[in-house]
Amino acid sequence: MEPQLNNLIDRLDSLLDRAERLLPAPPPLPHWKTANAFRWQRQGNRGWLEPITHADTIRLADLIGIDRQKNAVSRNVRQFISGLPANNILLWGSRGTGKSSLLKALLNEFSDQGLRLIEVDRNDLLQLPEILNLVAERPEKFLLFCDDLSFEKDDPGYKALKVVLDGSLTVSLDNLLVCATSNRRHLMPEPQSDNLATQHEDGEIHFGESVEERISLSDRFGLWLAFHPFNQDEYLQIVHHWLDHYGHGDQLTEARELALRWALTRGSRSGRTAWQFARDWAGSQALTDQQQR
Repeated sequence: MEPQLNNLIDRLDSLLDRAERLLPAPPPLPHWKTANAFRWQRQGNRGWLEPITHADTIRLADLIGIDRQKNAVSRNVRQFISGLPANNILLWGSRGTGKSSLLKALLNEFSDQGLRLIEVDRNDLLQLPEILNLVAERPEKFLLFCDDLSFEKDDPGYKALKVVLDGSLTVSLDNLLVCATSNRRHLMPEPQSDNLATQHEDGEIHFGESVEERISLSDRFGLWLAFHPFNQDEYLQIVHHWLDHYGHGDQLTEARELALRWALTRGSRSGRTAWQFARDWAGSQALTDQQQR
């Protein structure tokens, strides 16, 4: 009987070894000491915080033409890292005007004071409770960053984010702020049909339920800032800043007309457009210098 029992135990051990090899490895623990920025990665139902090893190095001084927005967000973040009341942040408006860059610059400005950034894709918002559990006991202060955020009707991530912004007892954290950027003012599409449900009574406007529901999400961001396209002078000021960054600040007069034409062909006088032009100009100048040697 004993040899049969030993044989059975050996077979069970072999089966367990084979089963363990088929199971996925446990998710890696976050590298809290070696990274300031993380990105939530997901494989199936498992997720983990992946360190961002080559984060954007942009600084607040590099952001031209948005002083009002910079001052408001910087003050809010200073309150946050000081342990004072602070608001979740929604930055909305035209593309390329510095919304995402502002949040990345804040990380570079305040990381030595314990600020950290976690980037989360819209499709992973259902896993927000897992992320919050990972950071709940950490001493650092976290910006939960959702870039280019927008929702369609009945999007499940909409409700998941709403729960966090509501600050319910099960998810509210003092060491985390939600920061979102979007081209949409209320994060959701605004079809013309919504106007049909709007009613006028005794001189007052009463929005339909779909409008109220859409506005209710953006209202949960306490700090709500708009970003608008730059005028020509502001655009050229940004071009000059980046030309100077690449060592060609004295060539703005020479580059002016090409910079304006560059913006015209792209239909946008944005900070991103100015930066792209400056890179093209600096690169072409350096290439010409190499060919002439």
